Amino acid sequence: MTTIQAIVLGIIQGITEFLPISSSGHLVLLQKIFGITEPGLTFEIVVHLGTLVAVFAVFWKDIVMLLRRPFQKLTYLLIVGTIPIGIIGVAGNDFFKKIFASGSTLGFGFFITGLVLIFADNIVYGFKDLEETKYSDAIFVGILQGVAILPAVSRSGLTISGALFRNMDRDFAAKFSFLLSIPAILGAAVFDMKDILVVGIDNIDALNLGIGFIFSAIFGYISIKYLIRILKKGKLRYFSYYVFGLGALVFLDQFVIHMFF
Repeated sequence: MTTIQAIVLGIIQGITEFLPISSSGHLVLLQKIFGITEPGLTFEIVVHLGTLVAVFAVFWKDIVMLLRRPFQKLTYLLIVGTIPIGIIGVAGNDFFKKIFASGSTLGFGFFITGLVLIFADNIVYGFKDLEETKYSDAIFVGILQGVAILPAVSRSGLTISGALFRNMDRDFAAKFSFLLSIPAILGAAVFDMKDILVVGIDNIDALNLGIGFIFSAIFGYISIKYLIRILKKGKLRYFSYYVFGLGALVFLDQFVIHMFF
């Protein structure tokens, strides 16, 4: 992997991890369209941890509050909301690996994301804050986070939309979605570490790892701040137009260009 590739992948990971346009879909597309070689499991873990730093930077007050008073409702909601992705991720690990390797569902994933965003954007502002949110709401959002393991299905898009579907206030919907990403990203990193221990550390120098980490953290921070402002204005549909366009291009490539050329 070159330094330029590390920068590009770090930037793309940071931007697309939190904007509702799917980081997994973009990384797979980059590798296929621009010929960027598979960055390796170690690099993927590092850039994901970079985006995790972005969450800590934006929501540090909430995280400190949770650490000081761990036995509270928000903690319990996050635990309940994390259970579905744990079950789905472990049970479907082999299936998801095959889907990622083939890239055959990319077009469908982008279209699913776009449709969910359009429906969510038409919802009247919700009223539920922390105290009014039920554990069933957290489970619903958590299930959608599990579905978003599929490539090109946006985790932030589905979790925020799911929270809006359950009538959560838009501010709390965003906060809950981003805080819910912490155990999901950490869990995925820990789960993937076992594969690194088996095959050994990827042949990537420390410089590129550091560059990917820094760029994913910086652009992750920017994308979180941007999405929060957009969400307050009810403009999620703009992202749906973008992912619809990507999905159409993927379908064109898969079912037209490859069939006739």
